[in-house]
Amino acid sequence: MDISELPSIKKWIVMYPVYINSKKTMAEGRRIAVANACENPTCAEIGDCCSYLKLPFAIEIDKAYPRDFMQRGRVRVLLKKGDGTLYNLSIASRKQLMLRVAEMVPRHHGRTKKQETASTSTTAASNKSGKGGKKRR
Repeated sequence: MDISELPSIKKWIVMYPVYINSKKTMAEGRRIAVANACENPTCAEIGDCCSYLKLPFAIEIDKAYPRDFMQRGRVRVLLKKGDGTLYNLSIASRKQLMLRVAEMVPRHHGRTKKQETASTSTTAASNKSGKGGKKRR
């Protein structure tokens, strides 16, 4: 894929991480069901999933989702070639792309490494016991 062959990036579809975040509500911008969504996806993970699906993509770090402008970044993805044929025959729409990416993000190699190290550190710190409360005099 040569960059000169690809159409203008402005025509590509936009995918914000909020669209597939299970921690967000529909009012906050989630676009798929909670059962299909994943927890706190990043632009890099979405980009890796797009490259695995052999879809041209571009990560725009400086852009933010309007409803949640503290979350930075978005991914632009091209689903169709110039003549209208699909890059990946199993993904024909935005919705199918969101569902496939949300399915793949929890299995992302960077995410599985983070979970292994986090699980070993939380077991050591969880032996705090006792009932916290106000002391009486």
